[in-house]
Amino acid sequence: MLRVNKIKNPSDLEGLRQAILNKRDPDAQVVRICCTTACRAGGALNVVDAFKQELADRGLEDQVEVKKTGCRGFCENGPVVAIDPTETFYNKVKPKDVPGIVSETLLHGKPVNRLLYTDTQTKQKIRCEKDIPFFGKQVRNVFAKTGRIDPTEIDDYIAAGGYAALSKGLTKMTPKGIIDTIDASGLRGRGGAGFTTGVKWGIARGAPGIIRYIIANGDEGDPGAFMDRSLMEGDPHSVIEGMIIGAYAIGAHQGFVYVRDEYPIAVKHLSIAIEQAESCGLLGRDILGTGFDFTIKINRGAGAFVCGEETALIHSIEGKSGVPRSRPPFPAIKGLWGQSTIINNVETLANVPLIIDRGAEWYGDIGTPTSKGTKIFSLVGKVRNTGLVEVPMGITLREIIYDIGGGIKKDKSLKAVQTGGPSGGCIPMSRIDMPVDYDSLKEVGGIMGSGGMIVMDENTCMVDVAKYFINFLMYESCGKCVPCREGLKQMHEILCNICEGRGKKGDIELLQDLSSIMTEASLCALGGTAANPVLSTIRYFRDEYDAHIFDKKCRAGVCRNLFEYFIDETLCNGCTLCSIKCPEGAISGEKKKPHTIDAGKCIRCGICYSLCKKEAVCVR
Repeated sequence: MLRVNKIKNPSDLEGLRQAILNKRDPDAQVVRICCTTACRAGGALNVVDAFKQELADRGLEDQVEVKKTGCRGFCENGPVVAIDPTETFYNKVKPKDVPGIVSETLLHGKPVNRLLYTDTQTKQKIRCEKDIPFFGKQVRNVFAKTGRIDPTEIDDYIAAGGYAALSKGLTKMTPKGIIDTIDASGLRGRGGAGFTTGVKWGIARGAPGIIRYIIANGDEGDPGAFMDRSLMEGDPHSVIEGMIIGAYAIGAHQGFVYVRDEYPIAVKHLSIAIEQAESCGLLGRDILGTGFDFTIKINRGAGAFVCGEETALIHSIEGKSGVPRSRPPFPAIKGLWGQSTIINNVETLANVPLIIDRGAEWYGDIGTPTSKGTKIFSLVGKVRNTGLVEVPMGITLREIIYDIGGGIKKDKSLKAVQTGGPSGGCIPMSRIDMPVDYDSLKEVGGIMGSGGMIVMDENTCMVDVAKYFINFLMYESCGKCVPCREGLKQMHEILCNICEGRGKKGDIELLQDLSSIMTEASLCALGGTAANPVLSTIRYFRDEYDAHIFDKKCRAGVCRNLFEYFIDETLCNGCTLCSIKCPEGAISGEKKKPHTIDAGKCIRCGICYSLCKKEAVCVR
């Protein structure tokens, strides 16, 4: 970090920004390596060490900068390495690949073809990130800096325009002007409910009392979701800057970032960012000479899914059991320690500097009339290109799954997409051309949620999917209210019976009745939305429920008691792999000739099904 005295006014900030930029050569070679959770799991830190060692051995350490960055979103292909100024993008890089990259790309400007991304459709090698279809329809606004800056270096953030919005907000705008701008932009909460951010801030500003708090909710607990984690890991200063602006707008002087304890890198990077902002005078007392004081503390959650709910999160920060309370009063009126409190998801707060810097009109031009801006989704499941995608609101599911995600793995058929976390609905293939926005998702029985998007193929049992999410919610329910506590248990028992062949007439109607009671009578949103997976799967896949209950068949071959394996003789090449690996000796046949399965011995473990490269093992 460029050592400077504390920044006391906007001129100091711009002076520092210019000093940082003047020290940098725009044509210098920079190796940017994603070092957030997903790429670290693939050995990214070893790749960093390999680059530093190789450059040192060649005497190039002063000519090439190695930068550890945040997530570029292409998690399926990590560790990813991007090299500027040639814009060369490499995926699935290993330490052994580093000498070749240095020799070919850094010294001679040539790509290492085997490390380039291969297009799933054309099979062509693509050198530049911008030309990869995965990035083609994305609009990276919130994620603009992640993957490019070192999240542990405030200089990188400032050089990229960081804290300019804070300077503008604190010195050129009134608190009411900030709130009006956020309201005019149409920004809605990215954490689940989609409540209008400007309205929420306005309520807090007008609440009685002089003490107010602001909380950044980073308690991301949805299965398959990691948007907030990557944002906190890759660009923590954007969250901090958004918090300071929000605090100034509502009159708060203390903020909290509530982060899952399972996110150690996020906690570390946020801690570093807070310390750096304080040392520069951008956080703490008399920020930018305006007389405004604001401090931030980090609270580490213990992993309870229900603590993502506002009032449960507040109780957790207060040191109490993380259970929700009835509302009203809402936290904006009476929240943390009985004072007015604003809680915003970290992605929501990261949007705030963009709006203040570029204006409400700029932001409002992105998205749909009722869903403005971009949204980050974690695209996972049976899709070729899993990862994080930032797209404009209103983009269709088809564009996300096929144009960005590359389609379904193994060219199978899409069956459904589950959006919005465990309380979200399952949207069928027939609705694939619908726009993705708050209102459209609600119409088809889904929710935006925090942005989880799980893609399911033809081999997915939708009854089993409903059972999975209800099981998750059953164990995550705090148990405070009867409709949620008992309703989820009863719903899970019914779904288990259906999946195990004990389903009976009337079960579907009973599930619908339970759903109605839970939705209407539950204390918080966990119970109030918990029935969505069940209701949506009944709505769109009732035939699967009927087949389970009346025909005792699971057509997808997932529910063990309701199907049997057989071998298609026209596809089997007699490789013998299935017979060798079968634990029960249920498969027989001569080498290079079709095999058969003894249904009496088969325990439906699925080993043969998963091993068969010819997909000759089928279900019926």
